[in-house]
Amino acid sequence: MMATRTVPVQTADSPEANGSAMASFMAAGIGAFAMGVFVLLNEASVLVAPTLYGPAGGVTGRTTLATIVWLVAWGVLHSRWKSHEIAPRPIYTATLILIGLGVLGTFPPVWGLL
Repeated sequence: MMATRTVPVQTADSPEANGSAMASFMAAGIGAFAMGVFVLLNEASVLVAPTLYGPAGGVTGRTTLATIVWLVAWGVLHSRWKSHEIAPRPIYTATLILIGLGVLGTFPPVWGLL
C-alpha cells in the first residue's frame, strides 16, 4: 500500500503563510543590530574583530560577523516561521527599532559614552 501525502489546500477564507517574508524582515533588523553591537564592542576593546582585508582594516571583520549573525537569524527564523501566518505590524516595528539601534551604535558620539 502506498502512503499518500496530504497537502494543505488554501481557500479564499484561509490566510496565506507569510512567515518566510517576516523572517527576512526580522533577520535584517537582527543583522543591523548585530553590526551596531560589534562596532560598540570593538570600540570598547571588548571584542576586536579580525582584519580580513588589510587596506579596509577591522571593518571587514565586523561586517563579516554581522553578516553571519544575519544569515543564522534568517535561517532559524525561516525554518520556524515558514508555514505560519504572522502579524506583520509587530515584525515591522521590531525591525525598525533594531535597525535604528544598530545604526545608532555605529556613530562615534555614541562610542564616546563608553
